[in-house]
Amino acid sequence: MGDGPRAAEAIERAAVLGSGTMGHGIAQVLAMAGIETALFDVSGEALERGLAAVRANLDQGVERGKVEESVRRGALERLRGDTDLGRATAGVHVVVEAVPEDLDLKRSLFGELGAALGSDVLLATNTSSLPISRVAEAARFPERVVGMHFFNPVHIMKLVEVVRGERSSERAVRTALDLARRLGKQPIDVRDAPGFASSRLGIAIGLEAMRMLEEEVASAEDIDQAMVLGYGFPMGPLKLTDLVGLDVRLSISEHLARELGPRFEPPRLLREKVARGELGKKTGKGFYEWP
Repeated sequence: MGDGPRAAEAIERAAVLGSGTMGHGIAQVLAMAGIETALFDVSGEALERGLAAVRANLDQGVERGKVEESVRRGALERLRGDTDLGRATAGVHVVVEAVPEDLDLKRSLFGELGAALGSDVLLATNTSSLPISRVAEAARFPERVVGMHFFNPVHIMKLVEVVRGERSSERAVRTALDLARRLGKQPIDVRDAPGFASSRLGIAIGLEAMRMLEEEVASAEDIDQAMVLGYGFPMGPLKLTDLVGLDVRLSISEHLARELGPRFEPPRLLREKVARGELGKKTGKGFYEWP
């Protein structure tokens, strides 16, 4: 069993659960770092889409001179897909969960993982807002559970929030911080509080931008330009919401409103757009048109 997760530099095999936008990106950077990686999804079609997206990212990286051909080839050799959870997680040293933001789903999954995997396997959840401690308590050996909140697109964005739950061991936190660095990321060490550091600040700015749009203070483009040109943001809050997904932002906002009060209450405009299916880039329309 061991005394907890192994050191990050000794991690050789990983599994990523969920092949969506975040999951396939996390699998890509693990494989690029020299780690044998299984990407799991219950849907074979979703899994194929995730693996195809990794190939496209790597091909684009080579074309732009950002990725060496040998790195691309090695990453693809180390990456495989699987629709069987037991097979995907057999013999791994770390599991990163990136399934939809549903606490019951995550708790069920961590209960299953906790029962199947020893205390020396680091279990990480990529949640952007759900309480790590509530996810961890469903697992055997909750002290080896941490949050590892990656950012989209994973292969480009440098930040990883490592979130320590109430029972996360120092060893598990250190392994997660060092693993993030091994993946070429810059981690920050955050306590398990509603919205952590990034989601709480990002949502606050995004919601205020939506209220300004509702009140016709300025257009979406001009509100975004104010933050890009005036504050050095790489992207405005409304365009970022389109990329993240308006439905995802609504879910996080509702959670923060319950936990932290009415200042995080979703604006009417956000609720209306989600009700109409205007979820951002993935549906072709959000605060912007995405042809």
